[in-house]
Amino acid sequence: NDKAPPHSHSKASAHSVDAHDSISVEAFRPLRPMPAMIFASRWLQVPLYLGLIVAQAVYVVLFIQELMHLVPILWDPNALAATASTLGVEKVSKEIVVMLVVLSLIDVVMISNLLIMVIIGGYETFVSRLDLEGHPDQPEWLSHVNANILKVKLATAIIGISSIHLLKTFISADAMSDKALLLQTIIHVTFILSAISIAYIDRLLN
Repeated sequence: NDKAPPHSHSKASAHSVDAHDSISVEAFRPLRPMPAMIFASRWLQVPLYLGLIVAQAVYVVLFIQELMHLVPILWDPNALAATASTLGVEKVSKEIVVMLVVLSLIDVVMISNLLIMVIIGGYETFVSRLDLEGHPDQPEWLSHVNANILKVKLATAIIGISSIHLLKTFISADAMSDKALLLQTIIHVTFILSAISIAYIDRLLN
C-alpha cells in the first residue's frame, strides 16, 4: 500500500481547521443592533423569575406556619378548636381537622413544585440555558423540556392543586353552600378539560 505524503495530511488538517473556524465564525457572528436588542430583551424576564423565587420563600414560611398549627392539635384541645374554627369546620373532630391541615400542607408543596417548574423550565426555555447536562441533581423532566411540554406539565400540576382544594371542600362540605360546591366542581372539570385539550394539541403539533 502506498502511503500518502506527509504534506497531504497537513493540508487536509489545515483545511479541516479552516472549515471548523469558518463554521464557528458563521455560527457566532455578531448580530445587527436591532436583532441584538430584541434578542437581549429576554433578560427582562429575569426579575420575574427572581420574584418567583421570593414567592417560593414565602411558601416555605407558610408551610412552617401550617406545620406549627398541626403539631399542637395532638394534645391541646384549645388548639384543635381554634384550628377547626379557622378552617370553618362545624363538627370539631381531630381526624378531620388533621386531615384538612395535612391537605393544606400538600397544597403548599404542590404549588411550590409548580413554582419550581415555572422558574427552572421557564428560564431554560425562554431566557438562557442553565448548562445542567451531566449534573447529578438535574431534574429528569428538564432534559426534554420545551414550551409545549412545559404547558402540559403546568396544566397537570394545576389539576393536582385543584383536586386538593376540591377534596378539602368536600371534607368540610357542612360549612359550604351547594352553589359553592357546584362551582368548585365545575372549575375543576374545566381545568381537566383544558389540560386534555393542551395535551391533544401538543400531540397534533408533534
